[in-house]
Amino acid sequence: MTRHQHHATLGVISLGLAMGLTWGFFVFVLGIMATFFGWGAPLALILSSVYVGFTPTVAGTMAGAVWGFAEGFIFGIMIAWLYNRFLGMRTVRSQDPADEPAAAAAEKQPDNTRTSR
Repeated sequence: MTRHQHHATLGVISLGLAMGLTWGFFVFVLGIMATFFGWGAPLALILSSVYVGFTPTVAGTMAGAVWGFAEGFIFGIMIAWLYNRFLGMRTVRSQDPADEPAAAAAEKQPDNTRTSR
């Protein structure tokens, strides 16, 4: 017997916003730290090769935060969409050992509900 279990799906836009805000905030903090303290400067240089306009300056940090939000938003949408698609393809086969032997035994036994008088 095959039955479908219903699982909670992910909100596509919600996960996109959450990941976008998180990654945008991370890039912003990285830029600020690289600007004022020199912390994470090598990583900031790597990200500046990917995000146009991102540099360890205040203005460049804002540009990097916008790019980080956009990238996180797109990846969040993709992850939630794929998760929901894979979840929809999933079926669960009943593997309850208590149900299957009882059902098989009930089919094999003759119907003794009628009695002759």
